[in-house]
Amino acid sequence: MAEADETATHIPDEPEPEKEVAQMSLLDHLNELRIRGTWALGALFVGTLIGFAFSEPLLEYLMQPYLASVPQAAAGLQTLRPTEGIETFFKVSLLFGTVLAMPVVVYQFWLFISPGLTSKEKRYVYIFVPSVLALFLLGISFAWFVLVPAAINFLANFMQDVFRTEWTGQDYISFVVRMVFWLGISFEMPIVMYFMARLGIITAVVLKDNWRYAIVGIAILAAVITPSIDPVTMLLTMAPLLVLYVMSILLARVGQRQFERSMALDSDLDPAE
Repeated sequence: MAEADETATHIPDEPEPEKEVAQMSLLDHLNELRIRGTWALGALFVGTLIGFAFSEPLLEYLMQPYLASVPQAAAGLQTLRPTEGIETFFKVSLLFGTVLAMPVVVYQFWLFISPGLTSKEKRYVYIFVPSVLALFLLGISFAWFVLVPAAINFLANFMQDVFRTEWTGQDYISFVVRMVFWLGISFEMPIVMYFMARLGIITAVVLKDNWRYAIVGIAILAAVITPSIDPVTMLLTMAPLLVLYVMSILLARVGQRQFERSMALDSDLDPAE
C-alpha cells in the first residue's frame, strides 16, 4: 500500500538545468589566449607563404582600377626607394594571407570565448563563423568593385590640367589594401552586434539612443579607411557603414528578444523560483 502511495505522489522529474560554464583562472585565460593566438598566427604565416606564389598576378589585378583611370600609366607604378618594390610585394602577400587565414582566425576567436558560454550558446558557432566570413567577403567585394574604382578615378583625374598622375607603388597599393581590408572588417558589425545582444552584453535601445555618437564614430572610421581628404571617397565609405549600423540595430533587437526569452525560460526552470 505504501508503494502505491509513493507511486501516486511521485512527481515527474524536472528537466535538468543547463550545465554551468566552466570556471577558468586568469592564468588559464592567458594560456588559452596564447594557444589560440599561436594557431591564428600560424594560419596567417602559411597564408602569407601561399601569397608569395600569387603576388605578381595579384599586383597586376590590383593595378586594374589605376590603369582604367590613367591609360598612360601602362608602364606601371613608380618606385622611389630601393626597397619599395619588395615592400609592396610583401604587403600584397600579407593581404592575401590574411584573407586565406580569416576562417582559422575567426574559429580560433570562437574557441577562445567558448569556455565562457553555455552548451546552448556554443551551438551558435554554426551561424557565427559562416556569417562573419560571408560579411567579410561581402565587404571586400563592395570595396573592390564599387568603392575603389570610384575613388581611384576621382583622385587620378582631379585637375588634370594642373597635376600629372604618376603614383608610386607603395602609396597606391597601401591605399587600395587599406580600403579593401578595413571595409571587409567593418561589414562584420551587424553579426557582431547581434551576438553581443544575444549574450546580453548590449541592447538595441543603447545602439538607437547613441546614433549621434555612432555617426561621429563612422565618420572617423571612414577617414581612417580612406586616408584621402576628398569628400566623395569619404561619403562613399560612410554610406554602407551607416546602413550597416541600422542593420546592427535591427539584428540587435532580434538577439535581445532571444536573450530575454532564454532568460525567462531559465527562470521558469529554476527550482528556487
